[in-house]
Amino acid sequence: MYLSHLSHYTTYLKNISPTVMDSSSIHIVMYPWFAIGHITAYVHLANKLANKGNKISFIIPKGTISKLSHFNHFPDLITFVPITVPHVDGLPHGAETTLDIPFSLNSLLMTAFDLTQKEIELLLVDLKPSIVFFDTAFWLPNLTRNLNVKCVTVLYWVITSPTASFFEYTVRKSNGNDEVEYPGSSSIKLHAHQARAMDVILKNEFGSGISLYERIRRASTMTDAIGFKGCREIEGPNADYVGNVYRKPVLLSGPVLPEPQTSTLEEKWSSWLGKFKAGSVIYVALGSEWVLEQNQFQELVLGLELTGFPFLAALKAPLGFESVEAALPDGFKERVQGRGVVHGGWVQQTLILKHPSIGCFITHCGSGSMVEALVSQCQLVLLPNIFDQIITAKLISTTFKAGVEVQRGEEDGLFSKESVSEAVITAMNEESDVGKEIKVNHTKLRTLLLSEDLESTYVDSFNHKLHELLG
Repeated sequence: MYLSHLSHYTTYLKNISPTVMDSSSIHIVMYPWFAIGHITAYVHLANKLANKGNKISFIIPKGTISKLSHFNHFPDLITFVPITVPHVDGLPHGAETTLDIPFSLNSLLMTAFDLTQKEIELLLVDLKPSIVFFDTAFWLPNLTRNLNVKCVTVLYWVITSPTASFFEYTVRKSNGNDEVEYPGSSSIKLHAHQARAMDVILKNEFGSGISLYERIRRASTMTDAIGFKGCREIEGPNADYVGNVYRKPVLLSGPVLPEPQTSTLEEKWSSWLGKFKAGSVIYVALGSEWVLEQNQFQELVLGLELTGFPFLAALKAPLGFESVEAALPDGFKERVQGRGVVHGGWVQQTLILKHPSIGCFITHCGSGSMVEALVSQCQLVLLPNIFDQIITAKLISTTFKAGVEVQRGEEDGLFSKESVSEAVITAMNEESDVGKEIKVNHTKLRTLLLSEDLESTYVDSFNHKLHELLG
């Protein structure tokens, strides 16, 4: 339904005259939460803003810089500023990002993140930025107000505005104070296990003795503006809801697509995928941080086997195992030899999704992967893990009907090999009503996201509004 706004809003963006744009550069500091998905999303945004001539100082744990440098396409304008992550009892020594620890220790890492406040203050005094972008550092707006520099703060969320608005709606409804009407609440129905998981995420401590929702509330209340990675055509009403609740301007940066890859797909994958006909291979990737339990790992790969389709699954070794091979079901490798690969290492996901043999993408619905999924030509099967991924999956499968979500047990949240196979076969059968519908709707979203000048007009508008914030 939101797609109908495309023509009107794109016209509005294009009507912003280039002569109105302030051509002077802005000095922006970025300080995202220490999760790789958050950091990479901020780097992609930094590239878009640097392309407009802005200078970005990107604060990042010192040991992580080498892992991100290849994403920096404007090294003359984007500078990685190293910081030391304070040690907190219970964290492994040297842990800097969520990649270095199990999910259960994320709260401790968030405590370490909060302990950087003094170092950040000293850096801001030295850097003297005009704008600071942040997400979970709820204390940043108060900190910048105490500095002797004019500095605007922008709470830029990597999570989507539908997720943020659903959080807000859920908490406000439970407190009996939802005076702002929530858009599309009827289309997002959580299973019992998802509602419990959402409740835990929102209410349990997430570093420094406060909950994630309290971080969101404090940051949203104190910041000068709220930004989202997204398009008004897809999530405009949700972005407006957040803005209305907090009475803040909301800035949408557009899809922030990664810069085009200049490399080529590794020969071993190019050769292997080349053996199969177009649109026949299932590709599976569940993000850099999701580690499955052994039983769910086995149900997933057995489900792939059950489909009868060739597949390439890029998965982390399950809990308690050092390799994916050691965790495979008995006889599995022999049964799928020649048509199925379970790989435990890094793969070139963007390039794999562009290979003509790929016909289906099973994704965890993380922010970065979801954009790559939507601009691909694959049928989409959705297997979300945590809070924001769950809402994204509901949005794509229910509101836009552009993918099929893997069904799980209502109470335990477990999926089976049968539910994995059923979701894939449903999505891959383009002769069925469901298969046809999701292909048509996915194509609409893909066409929108890749439409000429869409991203550039959003980035121009985003950049223009940053100048407006500075007065």
